[in-house]
Amino acid sequence: MAPGRLLLVGEGNFSFAAAVSETLDPSTSLTATCLQRPADFAGDPAARENLQRLRERGAEIRFGVDCTQLADAFEPHDRVFDRICFNFPHCGRKAGVARNRELLAKFFQSCAGVLAEEGEVHVALCRGQGGTPADNPTREWHNSWQVVAMAALGGFILSDVHPFSCEAVPGYRCTGYRGFLETSSCHPIKTINEKLISELGKAFPLKRLKCPFPLLPPEETSVLTSWNCDILSSVFWIHLLEDNSNSESLTGGTTEDMEDFLVSLSELSFPKSPGRDGKEESHEGLYAQAKIWLRPSLLVHVQTVIQAPDFLPGSLYILSGPVFQKCHILPFTMPAFHETLLILGFNKNPKDDCLQSLRNHLKGILDSLLTQTLLEGSKQSNSVEFVFQPNGKDYMINVKSHNFGPGCAKDLSIGSVTTSVPSIIHEEQCFVFVSMNLDLLAMLVWGISDWRMLWTFDKCFLKSFVPEKIEPFKSYSLYPPIYVHDISFWLDEKKGFDELEFHTVARAVSQDTVISIKFLSRFQHPKTKQVSLCYRLTYQTCDKALTQQQVASMQSQFRKEIQRLHLTPR
Repeated sequence: MAPGRLLLVGEGNFSFAAAVSETLDPSTSLTATCLQRPADFAGDPAARENLQRLRERGAEIRFGVDCTQLADAFEPHDRVFDRICFNFPHCGRKAGVARNRELLAKFFQSCAGVLAEEGEVHVALCRGQGGTPADNPTREWHNSWQVVAMAALGGFILSDVHPFSCEAVPGYRCTGYRGFLETSSCHPIKTINEKLISELGKAFPLKRLKCPFPLLPPEETSVLTSWNCDILSSVFWIHLLEDNSNSESLTGGTTEDMEDFLVSLSELSFPKSPGRDGKEESHEGLYAQAKIWLRPSLLVHVQTVIQAPDFLPGSLYILSGPVFQKCHILPFTMPAFHETLLILGFNKNPKDDCLQSLRNHLKGILDSLLTQTLLEGSKQSNSVEFVFQPNGKDYMINVKSHNFGPGCAKDLSIGSVTTSVPSIIHEEQCFVFVSMNLDLLAMLVWGISDWRMLWTFDKCFLKSFVPEKIEPFKSYSLYPPIYVHDISFWLDEKKGFDELEFHTVARAVSQDTVISIKFLSRFQHPKTKQVSLCYRLTYQTCDKALTQQQVASMQSQFRKEIQRLHLTPR
């Protein structure tokens, strides 16, 4: 039966409300609410359009409505609703399971004060969050949102479960998690990707692919070793601790519902990666349970693309999305970045001509982008170079930076061109795969010296960019304080020392506030012969205040965490 009065809470861009309003019975009254204020939608044309559609259909719109205090938002005579809907509730990007359970509990309790006697509350959750037997995959109870228990706190029971279908609500787009490549904003990563694709489209027939592939590919490592055995050492192998109440279940997620969560890798536990021979290294029994890995490159998906029945030789296929790699803490290395992958298939005979044509067009496009923010009078020569790799077939795409001064004289690699992949054999076609780091390219084009700025949620960052215009970026955070701490530790001579893991733990514990790790000294005890190392950690943020107390707390936690690497703090 259609509800007489329908209340929607937690609307993001009002796309769900606008879509639902077209399907409602004329006798149904719709009230759409959100926590934000009207000014928050000034820069979102999609939201403004949805709001206009709602007003034209006579829907009531309310801003600043807290879903945990619904009675306060309505007058006593206006508080009775037949149905209340909350789609994909979430406290925020870094909120854990406990906080989201609390949100659900308060929401249900709030509903009790404004719901009709025979009314219904509808809540849409992602797969596994509910913690019920109907969830697929099914999480451990303690790691779910425990929707039945939270509803009981408001006096409600779970009476039915239905799959949520976006197709049933044309035009709806969930805003709980939005990647930089999907937003309607002028984020530099999206801008640089769109410009790159637009220019390539002038020279090649394009087939732009959405990225339906999971961030967490299947368990087997063969897809990794088919590209590069060394890539295994940089893969994030994830072990979800049973007592980690702040972890979300990561399996089965897509780009849209996981990207922002994975920006912060500090809530995960990382066992050692497999050895270079492909065999699993012992990590006190943890790795036997940890068979989840974050994709280190979109290259792991090319087999699926080229085997599709509608794959056309001669067309340039483009796939874009986030990828994750363990790396040392250095100014131009990043554990998470956005990659654009170009896939070109062609008949074997004209291979050299196709490859040369693609290289020439890419060089021209990249040179053009990299010169847009050069100051007048600056000189630039051959900024983009395709450097042959030792195998004589593949290339690295290198750029000498002119935006960061003489301190950055070393060439920066923004991508690669791969033509030889042993696992990909085709009787009639050859393939070229071009992988590019969009984050690093954006840094070079706009002169953004700190990669962390690209991942900030500070609105001041996006205000620095103008649509359809590329100008040098000017940091709005002046003279952020720097804190330096040293750490010394004894090595376990039987276990050795993995410096990459050491950096990875520092990055996770500090939530990417460590900007430098420098080796200071090595000491060997004259009697015990035990070896000790000393490193210097430098802490600094790029978009918020960092206090001395916060740094001291993180340093103390780091001393505890390195013991998992068989290191003994001094």
